Amino acid sequence: MAFRSSLLLVSAAALALAACSDNSASETAEAVTTMDVAEADAIEAPMAESSAGEAISTPDIPAAAPKIAYVYSYGFRVERDAIAPLQERHADMCANLGPLTCQVRSMSQSGADDDYGYGELELSVAADKARVFGRKLASAVEAEGGEQVSSTIEGEDLSKQIVDTEARLRSREVLRDRLMEVLRTRKGSVQELVEAERGVAQVNEEIDQARSWLQEMRGRVAYSRITVTYQSEGAGPGGFVEPIRKAVSSIGPVAGNVIGGLILLLTIFLPLGLIGYGLWRLFGWLRRREESTASKD
Repeated sequence: MAFRSSLLLVSAAALALAACSDNSASETAEAVTTMDVAEADAIEAPMAESSAGEAISTPDIPAAAPKIAYVYSYGFRVERDAIAPLQERHADMCANLGPLTCQVRSMSQSGADDDYGYGELELSVAADKARVFGRKLASAVEAEGGEQVSSTIEGEDLSKQIVDTEARLRSREVLRDRLMEVLRTRKGSVQELVEAERGVAQVNEEIDQARSWLQEMRGRVAYSRITVTYQSEGAGPGGFVEPIRKAVSSIGPVAGNVIGGLILLLTIFLPLGLIGYGLWRLFGWLRRREESTASKD
C-alpha cells in the first residue's frame, strides 16, 4: 500500500507538471517543484551540521557573471558600385575567422536605376570578438573611401532565464528518473504502469523543450549578432531629387493605367454602342416603311 500510494503521488505530480506545460516560457521556467527544494535542503543539512562545530571562515562566493546577449548594428555610406565588393570583403573577413568564430547569416542587395543602392549583411560573431570585429569592418569601409554613419549596441540580460530554465530541467530529470524506476521495477497495477508511462512521455517532452530553450539562450550569449547596412552616396529616400525621380519613373505606369482604363471602357461600352446603333437603325427603317405604306394608301 505504501508503494502504491507513492506511485500514485508520483503519477499525480507528472500529470500536474504536464498540465502546466502550456504556460509561457517565462512562467514555466520559474516553476521549481517542492521536491527539488526538499532535496536541496536535505543535501545542505548535513553540510551545515558537519561545519557547525568548526570555526572555519569561508571566502565569499563571487557572483556569477551576467549572461548578456548583444546585438550590434553598423551603418556605412559608400559608392553604389562599391557596395557589392565591400559586402564580399566583409563576408570574407568573417570566413577567415573560421566557422566556430563567425558565420554569415544573410546577405542582400537592392538598388534603383539611378545612383542609389542599398545592401545588408547579417553575421554571428563570437561574443568576445564582436566589438573588435566591428572596428575591423569600419576600417575596411574607410579604406574603400566610405564612412560610418550609424552604430548601435543593444544587450539583453538572460541570466535569470537561463538559471530558471536550468532549475526546471533538473527538476524534470529527477521526476523522469523516479518514473523510470517505477517502470523498471514493474511493481503495481496495469493502470498505474500506464499512468507512469504517460508521465514519462510528458516529462521527456518538457525536458526536450527546456533543453531547446537553454541551447537557444546560450547560443545568443556565446554569439553576438552583427547587422551591417550599406547605402550609396546618391539620392536616397527623403533627398531633394527623390520626389522628382519618383514622379518621372511613375509617368510610364500612369500612362499605362490610363490606356488600360480606356481599353476597359471600350470593351464595356463598344458592344453596347453597336447594339444601340443597330436598334436605332432598325427603328428608323420601320418608321420609313410605315410612312411609305401610309402614303400609298
